[in-house]
Amino acid sequence: MAQHLNLQLRGGFAADLPAHPLAFQWHPEVWVLVAFLISAYVYMVRVIGPKAVPAGQPAASRFNVISFVMAMSVLWIASDWPLHDISEEYLYSAHMVQHMMLSYFLPPLALMATPTWLARTLLGDRAVYKAVKWLAMPVVAGVLFNATVMIVHVPLLVNESVQNGPLHYSVHVMVVFAGLLMWLPVCGPVPEFRMGVAGTMIYLFLQSVVPTVPAAWLTFADDVVYKAYDKPLRLWGISAVSDQQLAGAVMKTAGGLFLWGIVIYLFFTKFAARHSESYDFKRGGKMPAVEITGHDEMPLTTADVEREFAKSIPPSD
Repeated sequence: MAQHLNLQLRGGFAADLPAHPLAFQWHPEVWVLVAFLISAYVYMVRVIGPKAVPAGQPAASRFNVISFVMAMSVLWIASDWPLHDISEEYLYSAHMVQHMMLSYFLPPLALMATPTWLARTLLGDRAVYKAVKWLAMPVVAGVLFNATVMIVHVPLLVNESVQNGPLHYSVHVMVVFAGLLMWLPVCGPVPEFRMGVAGTMIYLFLQSVVPTVPAAWLTFADDVVYKAYDKPLRLWGISAVSDQQLAGAVMKTAGGLFLWGIVIYLFFTKFAARHSESYDFKRGGKMPAVEITGHDEMPLTTADVEREFAKSIPPSD
């Protein structure tokens, strides 16, 4: 019976699959991409950087380097075996995790890894700079990102991308590009592109609203939405319907918690702390700014007050 089922699978959809669902699959294009990005970053920081920054100043901070290492790690994990193969051939929930990594984790890490001088070198000061500045406007970036989120969940595109490798990678490029634009006003390396703390909190909260639509659609659907994932061979015994419900939960819960976590962090560490420093909680108003430079050596007397008051009286005509 098992042998007959194996022959049926190999004669149908499973003919192109590896002998075991988790068997290693080589993706040289991912290795080449990661190697190219690492080489380009090292060259820019070590060769171009010293000429672009003042003498004695490092071309890239420790924070930049750590962010870059984390960004490359996220890119590699999301695009290589086993996550890529599971998401492309078996589970849409793994596909959702992959997209979350490429849109919510990779872009901010890549932006934080980029020193300001490097960003200005890549953008220049003419057409490219102006185009990116316009695209990085919060309204434009937010609309483009959420439109991308909706488009990449269209069943026709999902079903076709699973069968078409170049289209699949093109979708990933679109997701990363939209993610970079969305995060530019939040943590971009160009200061004039970024928003204030209050605007950032509102902006990130709004980014968590639109994904609720496709997430709810996946979570509450009674039938399989993406036929490309409706296969007899189920990984870990997860049914196609349970798989897409899990994908919807990942999209809404994980994405929302991540964005809300940033909002809460900004509120307590930046926004609330900044306003509490200048607020008189007893009187319910702002306290005047006072600079304390030290203690008076001599006590203030009534004669001193009268003398200073007399100086302030304008002379009579």
